[in-house]
Amino acid sequence: MSSVREEGKDRIIFVSKEDHATPSSAELVEEDPDDPYEERGLILPSGEINWNCPCLGGMASGPCGTEFKDAFSCFHYSKEEVKGSECMEQFVAMQECMQRYPELYPQEDDKVQEKQSSETDQTSQDSASAGTSGANSTSATERDSDGTQPNTEDSPTT
Repeated sequence: MSSVREEGKDRIIFVSKEDHATPSSAELVEEDPDDPYEERGLILPSGEINWNCPCLGGMASGPCGTEFKDAFSCFHYSKEEVKGSECMEQFVAMQECMQRYPELYPQEDDKVQEKQSSETDQTSQDSASAGTSGANSTSATERDSDGTQPNTEDSPTT
């Protein structure tokens, strides 16, 4: 006999050995080939852009989603010899929007500067650690040269 327990948004179902022995009565629903929400890649069978495609990485939503859709649509449907050459205005608008939200859309230059900055910080930390360990080794050398021997358990005490 199975039991069901609700925990917040989750539903936990415990089944017995007998529950597993009987065939399932679940009915599978046939997939609708025309379902617009079905993940089918970037371009739907109709030739339209699938704005829900995970390949867009959420660019179609957010503060610059409209500008992104305008620019991407212009490029996708472009019939020019140099594809998208008539879309400069839309791409400039998208870029200007993204520059207003640098925390959401970091520029390549920003990424390079952040990487260099973190590498410089790490080098500084490594140098500081080396300086500290060097000071420790100097004191150990000075200690050894003063002629006193450390007391060990094997040494006879007098």
